[in-house]
Order: sequence, then structure tokens, then C-alpha cells
Amino acid sequence: MPPRRALSKTQIRKFRIRIYRHFRAQGRAMPWRRTTNPYRILVSEIMLQQTQVSRVLLKYPLFIQEFPTFAALARAPLSHVLTLWQGLGYNRRAQKLHETAKEVVSSYRGRLPQTLKGLTALPGIGVYSAGAIYAFAFNKPSVIIETNIRSVYIHFFFKGTNNIHDKDILPFIEETLDTKNPRAWYFALMDYGAYLKSQVPNPNRKHNNYTVQSKFEGSLRQIRGIILRILSAKPTNQKELVAKIEKITLQHPDRIKKVILTLEKEGLIKQNKKNYSLK
Repeated sequence: MPPRRALSKTQIRKFRIRIYRHFRAQGRAMPWRRTTNPYRILVSEIMLQQTQVSRVLLKYPLFIQEFPTFAALARAPLSHVLTLWQGLGYNRRAQKLHETAKEVVSSYRGRLPQTLKGLTALPGIGVYSAGAIYAFAFNKPSVIIETNIRSVYIHFFFKGTNNIHDKDILPFIEETLDTKNPRAWYFALMDYGAYLKSQVPNPNRKHNNYTVQSKFEGSLRQIRGIILRILSAKPTNQKELVAKIEKITLQHPDRIKKVILTLEKEGLIKQNKKNYSLK
């Protein structure tokens, strides 16, 4: 992609006005937006990874009610955390969130680090999550990109362009960032990106890494979720566990056994004598 000229102050101002105008008129009300509590924002960010907002809206208040602080989450058995996590998928996120709570309690006296370096040092917190927490919990400017934000910038600044990389988009995000109120700015961008889905063909199709999510039925994600759901009810031996999952998913027993072994290696389940249970 050829070098581009920097945006003018007028272009930046008009862009911000448009995004903020939509936010004032149609901004989405979400419980994690009504708080600056770092723990609650961390929980929401981990939940929102690869999960529909509608599902998080159902689970988030229940999770916060059961585990209102880092200390409460750190004290809880992982099995209890996984049980409450059901329905959100990608259960390793719950495991990493649990580990993070323990780390924050033991190393930071229950207070989340307020630097990007400190945040990314915690289990399961990558560059995006750290930047989002930095902005939403502490209202500090950071350059972040996720699917809705990406859609906005492709829609406005990459008309007629394909095979777009994040490295092409990030300078626009940095240039237009509202450094005085990054929290509100990113909320506004995300909401505009969500709005675009109902107005135009998905701009992210122009991105070089665009892929259609694989089918859930019969996937490893489905098998993993069913295993954890069964074991949250009661310990079960491998033969019975495989038979139940085979009946539901119609998958080969060997494939199911491999998933069981993977979950055991990851520390999400354990085997005691003949029975498997949540760890």
C-alpha cells in the first residue's frame, strides 16, 4: 500500500463528530460501561473475547454477583468458576481469569496494575485486552483494534481497497484517538462498528485475515463445552462420558477421547481413580 498523507485537523474533527453524534443518539447501555472498577472491566473484557455481547449481558451480572472482587474469585475453586462460565465458550479464558485473580491478590495486593507492561504480564491478557483495560478502567490513551473498530476505519478510510492489514489501520486509530477521553471514544467506535453491520456489507471482508467462523456443530469447541457441562453436574468415568458425547455430537469416540486428554493436560479437568471431574 502506497504511503499516505496525514489526516488534516478538519478531517479528524469531522470524523470524531460523526462517531460521537451516533454514540450520543444510539450508544448501547451495558453494565460494564457504568463502572470504572478495574476488576469488573477486566471480567467484561475477558468474557467479550470471541463471544456475542448478548451472551455476556446474561452471564456478566451473575458472575459479578458470585465473584464481586479479585479476592472472591481467587478463593473460588476452578470447578465453580467453570460452572458459572458455561454458555460463554472458550473455557480456557475462565481458567486464565482465575489465574489472574490469584496473581493480582498475591503480587499486587488485590489491585490491578495500571501500566500496559504490568497488565500484559498477567495470565491470558494480551496486547488488545491490556490496551482496552488501560483505556476503560483508567481512561488512559492506548491504540487498540478489534473487529468493530476495524470495521469503522476500513469503512471510512479504505474505500476501494482490499487486502488491508492492521498495520495500515493502526496509524489512523492513533491519529484520530481522543486522548482526553479514550474510554468514551472507544465505546463510540465500537458502537458505530456494530451499527455498520446493519447498514453495509461487512467492511472486514477487505481485511487480509478475514475468515468465516467455522461451524460449531461437531467442532472441538462443542465437544469441550459438553464435557465440561457434564462434569459440572457430577464426576463421570471415561466410558460413560464418551458414550454421552457420542450420542449428542455423533463424533467418533477416538476424537472425543483426544479432547478429554487435552482438557486434562490444560488443567481444566482431572481424573481421580476411574472418574473425571472439574479441577
